Amino acid sequence: MGTFEINGGKQLKGELVPQGAKNEVLQILCAVLLTPERVEIENVPDIVDVNKLIDLLGDLGVEIEKLGPEHYAFTAKDVDIEYLHSDTFKKKGSGLRGSIMIVGPLLARFGKGYIPKPGGDKIGRRRLDTHFIGFQKLGAQFNYQAKDNFYQVEASHLKGTYLHLDEPSVTGTANIIMAAVMAKGTTTLYNAACEPYIQQLCAMLNRMGAKISGAGSNLITIEGVEYLGGCKHRVLPDMIEIGSFIGLAAMTQSEITIKDVAYEKLGIIPDTFGRLGIKMERRGDDLYIPAQDHYEIESYIDGSIMTIYDNPWPGFTPDLLSIVLVVATQAKGAVLVHQKMFESRLFFVDKLIDMGAQIILCDPHRATVIGLDRQVQLRGISMTSPDIRAGVSLLIAALSAEGKSTIHNIEQIDRGYQNIDKRLQAIGADITRVS
Repeated sequence: MGTFEINGGKQLKGELVPQGAKNEVLQILCAVLLTPERVEIENVPDIVDVNKLIDLLGDLGVEIEKLGPEHYAFTAKDVDIEYLHSDTFKKKGSGLRGSIMIVGPLLARFGKGYIPKPGGDKIGRRRLDTHFIGFQKLGAQFNYQAKDNFYQVEASHLKGTYLHLDEPSVTGTANIIMAAVMAKGTTTLYNAACEPYIQQLCAMLNRMGAKISGAGSNLITIEGVEYLGGCKHRVLPDMIEIGSFIGLAAMTQSEITIKDVAYEKLGIIPDTFGRLGIKMERRGDDLYIPAQDHYEIESYIDGSIMTIYDNPWPGFTPDLLSIVLVVATQAKGAVLVHQKMFESRLFFVDKLIDMGAQIILCDPHRATVIGLDRQVQLRGISMTSPDIRAGVSLLIAALSAEGKSTIHNIEQIDRGYQNIDKRLQAIGADITRVS
């Protein structure tokens, strides 16, 4: 396993360019399976999860051209459906959460889609019922082989229908849209996810010839078409990385400019960090965060403690609650962080407590943070990254801490953040990657 060694307590200064959005590109890559024509994609982040999915597409027979840094073309003309029965596929597919989204496109185009139980972060239950219930309502037959944890859906043809999702799952919405896009008739999808990732996917599919309306709302209508063609697509900057950099600037008292953030797509992310007292300034499409000696958490109008919680978009994304929690440890004031979606995502707070943070873990979903207002600096310790977002939160804590920290299992961080050590070194961070 790899390790980061960090000498903290240093102010950073400079510009950071966010990578392409991980959660968007995993959907976009799966969508190339819908057409035999060439699909060109720009701003593809060079991260472990994305590279695993590209490798999986190659094994399926997709022709892959690397046109430049973060720039690819894919041609899924000769897809090898029999590969889905192989032991290699079962091993590779189970190592990547995003692999679940190949099922919808394969079902739409080839009438069958198989997947082993996907991997990913260990942050609590992440059920797949929404995906497969949606496929069944479109007319597919579903089979689950419990012994092998293997999911199968098959259909001679798919037929448009009305679907009211039991939850606004982002990957579930994407998967069902990709399955329905070539179904016969009209599909109405209610309680759909409306994240920018879904908006981007629908825009791409429409450029390929699909007829999708309502993206950005929770009611999406899909008129089935017989054929989709090629297109070009550019992935948005990663809003989770942008939020991480806002938190990094605040915790390390650093002056940082985040470039080309696609500000209009950030939703309430800037405002939420603003409620923690972090100052920032929009400069065109850049976000400037000045160095701040102190930042103070707001209270509600009646004086009660601020609560920050996750909600489906346009609410606050759960992927940034770990960053909010870390940033609050050095703020003035207190905040209740409520992680509604995943019951294991706050368990990393024990490391922060060991570093000197004042946090009460109320239950698996809630933690109260009493900010230290920089009266006591966090101290460096040795720790292990449990998942992508917690790993980066611990990295931010280590960069702000006094002394040396080591973070093990950094493969988790590499799954979602591109060359994070080199990019931080470029703005003054003392961080070293050790095998």
